[in-house]
Amino acid sequence: MKGILNPRIKICCISSKKEALNAIAFGASALGFVGNMPSGPGIISDHSIHEIVQIIPPPISTFLLTAETDSYRIIAQHQRVKTQVIQLVDKLKYGSYQHIRKELPGIKLVQVIHVIDERSIEDAIDVSGNVDTILLDSGNPNLEIKELGGTGRIHNWDLSKQIRKQIDIPIFLAGGINKDNVREAIEKVKPFGIDLCSGVRTHQKLDLNKLAAFFKALNA
Repeated sequence: MKGILNPRIKICCISSKKEALNAIAFGASALGFVGNMPSGPGIISDHSIHEIVQIIPPPISTFLLTAETDSYRIIAQHQRVKTQVIQLVDKLKYGSYQHIRKELPGIKLVQVIHVIDERSIEDAIDVSGNVDTILLDSGNPNLEIKELGGTGRIHNWDLSKQIRKQIDIPIFLAGGINKDNVREAIEKVKPFGIDLCSGVRTHQKLDLNKLAAFFKALNA
């Protein structure tokens, strides 16, 4: 898919109503809420996600990050949180994307691809026909304790660029992006969106100074 030079910005790991409203005020067009995970920052309860989502005004998009790999469990979790988007941070092992779409009509699906090597390109191409968006991140689901996001590491953007060129749906780019490298990331990969967690946080709390510096660099 053709890239763009003015990507949407998704602020992830939102943990409170205050963080959500601050992210929106600075220019976020989407917010990510981390459900139960084997590791990583920003994990909050489904109840907390639902409470925060209720105050988010349109047209801001809300994303549930789920580590569930069973479509029935994903549907059940979404029914508790009521976000507009489901972001699958691991591979779907049981059930199907079609099952999720049938039970949750109108909900958008995002599949995370953890960019590790050339096989990640094949994984992205294979799944691209089943979801609305692919998010390219720097985790490693093959570890004993899975890394499914929030690592703060940069992956190989050359691989991400290849993925963007070879699929026909939008991509979000995540993993170690901050004020110092966001322009380089955009120019190299040309993603539809940029996803941030650690790059705008200090001690896992949303840092308004880092947020301001990021958007200043983004718009420079």
